[in-house]
Amino acid sequence: MAGSNETEPAAPLSIEVTRGGYIESQHNVRMAVVDAAGQIVLQAGDIEAAIFPRSAIKPIQALAFVESGAAEAFQVSDTEIAIACGSHSGEPDHVAVVDAWLKRIGCSEADMECGSHLPYGSVATRDLLRAGQEAGPLHNNCSGKHAGFLTLARHQGWSTEGYVDIDHPVQKLVRQVFASACGFDLSEAPVGIDGCGIPTIALPLSNMAQGMAALANQNGPPEASSKDRNTACARIRQAMAAAPLMVEGSDGFSTHIIKTTAGRILVKGGAEGVYGIAIPELGLGAALKVEDGAMRAGPVAVGHVLKTLDVIKQDEIDALGEFLTPNLSNRAGSVVGNIRPAG
Repeated sequence: MAGSNETEPAAPLSIEVTRGGYIESQHNVRMAVVDAAGQIVLQAGDIEAAIFPRSAIKPIQALAFVESGAAEAFQVSDTEIAIACGSHSGEPDHVAVVDAWLKRIGCSEADMECGSHLPYGSVATRDLLRAGQEAGPLHNNCSGKHAGFLTLARHQGWSTEGYVDIDHPVQKLVRQVFASACGFDLSEAPVGIDGCGIPTIALPLSNMAQGMAALANQNGPPEASSKDRNTACARIRQAMAAAPLMVEGSDGFSTHIIKTTAGRILVKGGAEGVYGIAIPELGLGAALKVEDGAMRAGPVAVGHVLKTLDVIKQDEIDALGEFLTPNLSNRAGSVVGNIRPAG
């Protein structure tokens, strides 16, 4: 696990939901910030309890196909790497990027084992239904990640069938890279199945933060590390910064914070209130988990952590106000409350 600062764990962050000046609900958030050496810089709540990181660690999972040489062999663009790191909203540009990528590697939508769902973007869903079309695997928010898995399989000469299974060589390599980046032995870790069908493996929040720090560190880990890993981390940072729309979508928090900070802060959210953060200029990584899984608390907690670290500028905070300091409105559009850090 990540190094400890040998202090008693702090209480969780508390995110308040107010109505009429009264605290109506509260969401507790666990949080760990880790430096390049794996030392805890900031923490709140129990950061050693295991969590399923869900889609928040897609940028770390993408390391496998980038550092393997598959991305270079198939001329994978920054836009494509960014969507492999993302949970897109099924907008036409997202679908087109993944479709073209699959065709270039000799695959198609039929090879994808992620399942289907309507686009997360409301406009994309409306347009799809108006056109009388059904959602397919390309609309799945994880289709970019799965295109990365298929690219890895093609490059290594592995069968693409069953690439989501825990014993498939693709998932074995992804798990190996993930364990290495996070500094945690996953061999005995709890295993579940993510929404897109791949294994999701639980690990301490502090180690997830260590993985994000490895991604953030522009000089590589302090111990001996491979040139391929450092190069892959740099390529992923570059891709997410260059194509933030691919990381989530037009209305997504991750997209807006990456775009607003010009890639100085890289954020990736996941289901059940999990967030991963990479801050390259400081070589820091962070992981957050909203204990009750409430997604509405996540961006507010992320903003609070970034303010505490003094890494986000006031004009950026102002530009991200709808996410970091959101108001609650009623059906008539009147502001009736807000979501804020306690105190």
